[in-house]
Amino acid sequence: MFLFNTFTHVYCLAWGCLSVVTICGNLLVIMFVFYFQQLHTPTNYLIVSLAVADLLVGIIVFPLSMAFSLSSCLYHEGLFCKVRISFDITLSTASILNLCCISIDRYYAICQPLTYTTKISYRVIVIMILMSWGVSVVISVSIIIAGLNNETCEESCFIDVLIENTIGPILSFYLPVIIMLCIYLKIFLVAQRQARSIWNTTCQRATGGATVSKMERKATKTLATVLGVFLLCWTPFFLCVTFLPFINNSVSLPVMETLNWLTLSNSMLNPFIYAFFYSWFRSAFKMIISGKIFQGDFTDSKLS
Repeated sequence: MFLFNTFTHVYCLAWGCLSVVTICGNLLVIMFVFYFQQLHTPTNYLIVSLAVADLLVGIIVFPLSMAFSLSSCLYHEGLFCKVRISFDITLSTASILNLCCISIDRYYAICQPLTYTTKISYRVIVIMILMSWGVSVVISVSIIIAGLNNETCEESCFIDVLIENTIGPILSFYLPVIIMLCIYLKIFLVAQRQARSIWNTTCQRATGGATVSKMERKATKTLATVLGVFLLCWTPFFLCVTFLPFINNSVSLPVMETLNWLTLSNSMLNPFIYAFFYSWFRSAFKMIISGKIFQGDFTDSKLS
């Protein structure tokens, strides 16, 4: 009993800290974008939409998941479990789709810079955000309904299993991942081509070669971080969900919960990858930490 109570306390403390970091990180991102005039750009509004989804994951999904992991709810699929699952699916899918929209925005910014302002306007950004959230709600409702229908069938209903384990994951994960992989590969190839162009312009001087090498390393590191962390957090869970019907749902509940926690941790990491990675966000963070932002109006400050 003592060991169980100790484990429970450690478990709650660990995931409570994770929830707090997720909430604080995403709150800072939202605050930075709305406070500093320089950050009022289409790209950053997409980052705000992503931060809102991840913030709600920290506020709603983390506490519910932690409570249900320590209760019998997981074994009886009650009403509150359905609420937890619906929030989980909606917010996680919204987070993924927002990441996909950010990759599309970066594609036009890097690969088609001359037409970027005309193709990625504020109206287009609003449409992308609304579609991300709308599709997330539709997918969540469809999967929940399919799960409820399954409970009324003597055997698993084929169409509901298809929605819950195939169509849902395809729309929520596999399709956005394929889109992001293709886009980031294109961005990487364009960045390499631009780097080689700079190298040729500098007549292959040593400094030019060093610049090219640095640019290529930076592009490689950025894309590897973005895609690597995302795939590391999400792939195991969706692979497990997809293949569950083929293994007679034999995956244990603790394994599924562990995989689910891994996906949720991506909401904590997103602010660091997609926001604090940029220098102007780091500058804004320093202004907050130093207290400078409370000493006057710095909304028009130029962030380096």
